[in-house]
Amino acid sequence: MSDTTVPVTAATSASTSASAAASRRPVVGESATARGRRARIALRGLQVFLALFYVIASALPKLIAHPSAAEGFDDMGWGSAGMYTIGVLELAGGIALLIPVLQSVAAMALSGLMVGAFVVTLTYFNGENAATPLILIVPLVLIAWARRGHNEHLLALVRRRA
Repeated sequence: MSDTTVPVTAATSASTSASAAASRRPVVGESATARGRRARIALRGLQVFLALFYVIASALPKLIAHPSAAEGFDDMGWGSAGMYTIGVLELAGGIALLIPVLQSVAAMALSGLMVGAFVVTLTYFNGENAATPLILIVPLVLIAWARRGHNEHLLALVRRRA
């Protein structure tokens, strides 16, 4: 046998162990490699950016009853109660994006809120600015998926409290 050939049993066991190692390998955003660190930093930066967006640009105008926000909710017939409710949900979601154990759940909740915002812009505002919620869903889904390991920890915390 030459040096370049590998016996069939060794090749089979090597591929089996390689697939087992691949299934145990952490997600890129969690790995200790330089690429994983860069991915974690980029993901954290994205979370901070979205948190600032939801808290400052989205929730704050609703919570201070800025005329532009109040007018939109009045046009829909939701009034100030709807405006404050959505503002509080956005504020809570923006803050939760920065709390490690809540970040995946927050991203999923904000994605749901953005689906609602998309439907509202289509039905009440004839699709004006309907792309904005759709654009925001993409990074939120990425965060929810990349931080999905925190859901298990959150569930353990909730079970321990119950």
